[in-house]
Amino acid sequence: MRGLHADTGYLLYRLGLRSGQLFNAFLQESGLRLRHYAVLRFLATSEGALQRELSARLGYDPSAIVGLVDDLEKLGFAERRPAPDDRRSRIVALTEQGRAFLRGTDEAGLRVTNELLDPLDAGDRETLHALLLRIAGDTMA
Repeated sequence: MRGLHADTGYLLYRLGLRSGQLFNAFLQESGLRLRHYAVLRFLATSEGALQRELSARLGYDPSAIVGLVDDLEKLGFAERRPAPDDRRSRIVALTEQGRAFLRGTDEAGLRVTNELLDPLDAGDRETLHALLLRIAGDTMA
């Protein structure tokens, strides 16, 4: 039986856990978790998104998205707006307060990433990023 560290999938899993722990620790003071942060970061790249789109793009269960958006609305970081083409649907959009929060987390997020990738030099980090993008392929589109 080969050791767990010889299994690339297991290593990716463990590094994902470690990354989540580091991000959650830095977000703890704000009351948010990594899942909230992911929604905010996604919304920052768009003019807004339907909740079902957030679910599909982020890989979260639709019921989880409802709770995450509720939390972000309570903090004033996101808002639901009527969809222009379907009044029954709501578009979730980032508020200016949400943008300000993200700007305030940029440096801390970079520190978390640097801590996680500390053993790698700049070239290794670029290579790792390119490889992860290739592996993720269409699942990240």
